[in-house]
Amino acid sequence: MLNNRKISLEICTGSIDSCLQAQKGGADRVELCDNLFEGGTTPSYATIVYAKEHLNIDIMVMIRPRGGDFFYNDIEFSLMKDDIIMCRKIGVKGVVFGILTKEGDIDKTRTKELVKIADGMQTCFHRAIDMTKDYFHSAQDIIDCGCTRILTSGQRNKAIQGMENISKLQQIFGNQIEIMAGSGVNTENIEELFEKTKIRNYHFSAKKTIDSSMIFRQPNVSMGGKDLNEYDIIQTDCEKVKKMRSILDNLQTSL
Repeated sequence: MLNNRKISLEICTGSIDSCLQAQKGGADRVELCDNLFEGGTTPSYATIVYAKEHLNIDIMVMIRPRGGDFFYNDIEFSLMKDDIIMCRKIGVKGVVFGILTKEGDIDKTRTKELVKIADGMQTCFHRAIDMTKDYFHSAQDIIDCGCTRILTSGQRNKAIQGMENISKLQQIFGNQIEIMAGSGVNTENIEELFEKTKIRNYHFSAKKTIDSSMIFRQPNVSMGGKDLNEYDIIQTDCEKVKKMRSILDNLQTSL
């Protein structure tokens, strides 16, 4: 039964440095992305290869051709398929994706095609499920498509706000697919999340801001756009990962 598995910790990472910090902190796997401010897009080929060569933990690669919604045109879908083929050839553990129809349902035809192309890799359907019109029906659709895992915040901005839905999802589908809570998960709320949902998979950003090493800073131009500062470097905090790992291990021991 899936409910008997170890409590796992996945760290959302946006760089190789973050991947290494996540591994050092005791993460079970990383979700490797680019453009975290967009919610994560597909990282570069070189980044994926380097991560595969230098990490000993599992790597789940984000397959998302752009930010924004999860309804993709034919060109975008073709890119997603090619990126999954590349990831399979490299030998990463799995891929993360989510595709919806215009009507807000799971695009079962395309999701099944991506799962088939993944050919034995783990396949996580990400928080696109939180944007669907029928949450629980969508979960069944994802299971029918053959995905390995669902990442969700319970159709709320933060998992702690969506605990009731996450708990119901676990009760109904927890023996058929792995349910993973993500968005706003941290060391302050993880015990409450576990107690009220009983799920065994958590998605954690564990991020911190590092000041840029640049000495000269152009005051009249911002390349990062509104509300973004290119002199702030976002990186995974190893100490936050260690603390979360310790809490989860203690929860595991108490079962």
